Formats: sequence, C-alpha cells, structure tokens
Amino acid sequence: MRVVLVASAAAAAVSLPAVAFAVEYQTADVAARRMFPDADTFDTRAVTPDAAVLRQLDAQNARGSSREWTVRVARHGGALLGYVVVDRTIGKAEAIDFAVALTPDGTVKAVEILAYRESYGHEIRLPSWRKQFVGKTAAAPMRIGDDIANISGATLSCTHVTEAIRRIVAMVTLLRRAEALPT
Repeated sequence: MRVVLVASAAAAAVSLPAVAFAVEYQTADVAARRMFPDADTFDTRAVTPDAAVLRQLDAQNARGSSREWTVRVARHGGALLGYVVVDRTIGKAEAIDFAVALTPDGTVKAVEILAYRESYGHEIRLPSWRKQFVGKTAAAPMRIGDDIANISGATLSCTHVTEAIRRIVAMVTLLRRAEALPT
C-alpha cells in the first residue's frame, strides 16, 4: 500500500504545473520617480538609432539594436536632470526588465530592477550589486570579473544585465553627441 501511495504522489507531482517565479517590483514610472525624485516632469522621447550610431555601438562592443527606444527625459523647472532608459534582457532563460538613470553627461546615476522572472539569481536586485554601476560612463569596461562583481548562481543574469547597461550607456552617449537627445 505504501508503494502505491508513493507512486501515486510522484505521478501527481509530475502533472502539477511549473511554479512561476516572476516578481514585478515596480513600474518604469515609479522607478523613474525614485531615481529622479526632484523631477517635476518626464518628457518621453522615442529614439531609433541610425546606422552610424549602430556601427559605433558595435565598435564599442555594445551590440546595438535598431529598435525604437523610449527615453524618459527628467527635468526640474525646465532644467535637464538626466535620462531614464528601460530595457529588457534575458537572464538565463527568462526576461529581466530594468531601468537605468543617467545624468546629463551620460554617467550612470542608478539602476533599478523592475521585474525578475528567473528562479535563481534574484540577488541582482540587491542595492550592493546595482550600486557597482553608479558613476560608470561609456569609457568604463563594465564587464563581469573586471569592474563588476559576479553573483554565484546568477552568472548569466549578471552578465546579460551588465552587457545591456553597457549598451544603454554607450547608446545614450552617442545619441547625445548626435543631438538626438537634449543636452
């Protein structure tokens, strides 16, 4: 009888749906307000990098994308405070949504994780890991094991988020130079 119950329990466990690990921590608007608390307005700009910007991104090993990017331009009393770019990248197998705040000169001000869907590696949301990006510019290597520490068990999430942040910083810097964003 015991063997039958164990076998039945095992069969029932196999038929259960997979457990979902997705956690949405905040919206892009909430993150923008947290990263620029002094902002009284956020102008939204749709920006599509042209071929020249994409070539420059590739040259910087930042793998560009020709898709349209939404950039929130933070202002206080009309003065530019900076930019917020929201992006999505793959962790190990699931998407990670995050936002990067940059100062007017393209320096990382803050990084916020908006949604994390992997079953492991949620530690990338910890302030101590995200804080490593603060002060980085397009000139920084931003590579795991170089100037960004890895989190054991979250290597792919760390690597992919780091690559995506490097791409955003490089893209915003290039778009500013091309006068596609306010300076």
